Amino acid sequence: CLSYVSVQGPCFLQALECLVRLASVRRSLFVEDPARSQFLSHLMSGTREILQTGQGLADHGNYHEFCRLLGRFKVNYQLSELLNVEFYGEWLGLVAEFTTKSLLSWQWASNSVYYLLSLWSRLVTSVPYLKGDTPSLLDETVPKITEGFITSRINSVQASFADNSPDPDNPLENAESLQDQLESLPYLCRFKYESCSLFIINIMEPLLQAYTARSRLPASGDAAELSVIEGQIAWMVHIIAAILKIRQTVGCSQDSQELFDAELAARVLQLINITDTGVHAQRYQEISKQRLDRAILIFVQNFRRSYVGDQAMHASKQLYARLSELLGLTDHLVLLNVIVGKIATNLKCYAECEDVIDHTLSLFQELASG
Repeated sequence: CLSYVSVQGPCFLQALECLVRLASVRRSLFVEDPARSQFLSHLMSGTREILQTGQGLADHGNYHEFCRLLGRFKVNYQLSELLNVEFYGEWLGLVAEFTTKSLLSWQWASNSVYYLLSLWSRLVTSVPYLKGDTPSLLDETVPKITEGFITSRINSVQASFADNSPDPDNPLENAESLQDQLESLPYLCRFKYESCSLFIINIMEPLLQAYTARSRLPASGDAAELSVIEGQIAWMVHIIAAILKIRQTVGCSQDSQELFDAELAARVLQLINITDTGVHAQRYQEISKQRLDRAILIFVQNFRRSYVGDQAMHASKQLYARLSELLGLTDHLVLLNVIVGKIATNLKCYAECEDVIDHTLSLFQELASG
C-alpha cells in the first residue's frame, strides 16, 4: 500500500489490483502467525494512508478497486485479528467515514458500495464469537452506516424516478442490482434492531400517511410527486422484505426480534389495503405503481417463508400477538386471506403488465404448493 501512494497515473489501478490479490493470500502461506499479523498490519496501515489522503480515489476505477480491497479484509481475517492491530480504532473510523461518503455519492459509487456493506455485515456477524474485553467499536459505527444507506435510497428516488419511465439501470427494475444492494443489509439492521426498526418506522409512517391522503383525493394531482412517493415506499418495502428474509438474533432476544419484525411487517400489510383503493385503483398502468406492487409481492414471499404455516405460527406467537393488536391479524390463516385477496386484485387489474403477473403467479404457486 505504501508503494501505491507513490504510483502515478494509469498504474494506480494495477497497483490496487495487486493489493486485492495480496489481501487474499491464504493463511497456509505464512509459516508463523506473527508474520501473518505483521502482514495484516501493513495492509491496514497502507489502506489507512489511502483513506487519509484520498490519493487516486477521484478516478472511478481506482475507487471501485479500493472498495474491493476493503471488502477483502473480513474475508481473509477474523475480527479478533483486526482488533489486535494497534490502530484498529482509527482504521475503522476512516473506513466508516469513507462508507458514509460513498453512500451519499450513490450515483457515482452505487456499484462499489456492495463491497463496503459486505465488509460491515461480516464484521457484525463475527461479534457473537468475539472473545476478550477489547471493544469492537461497531456499536457506534454500524447504526450510522445502516441509516446512511436507507437515507441514500430514499434520496435517490427524487433524482432518478420522478420521470416515472422504465429504466433498466434502476435497481427497482433490475432484480440482480437490487439483490446486490440489499444482500448485506439484514445483518446490519438486526445488529441494533430496536433503533434500526424505529428509524425505518419513522421514515415509513409519513410516507404511508401521504400515500393514504392521496388515495382520498378525487384525482391523482401531481403525478410526478405521487411517483416519487411510490418509489420511496417501494424502497422501504424492499428493505423490510430483505430484513424479514433472514431471521438472526444478534443483539436482541428471539421474542424482541419477533416484535420488531411485527412492527415493520404491519406497515407493509397496512399498505396492501391502501394501494388498491381510491385514486390508486386507477394507476395500474403507471410504472411507479407497478414497482411498488412488485415490492409488496417480494415482501409477502419473504414473510410467508419466515412466518406463515402451522410450525411457523406456533413458533412465532409474539409476532402474531403484535399483528393482532396492530391490524387484527390474529393468525396466519387470516393473513393468508389478505395475501390471496392481493393476488386476485393483481390478476384482475394487471392483465397488461407481464412482470407483475409473473411475480403474482409465482407467489400463488408457492402458496398452492405449501
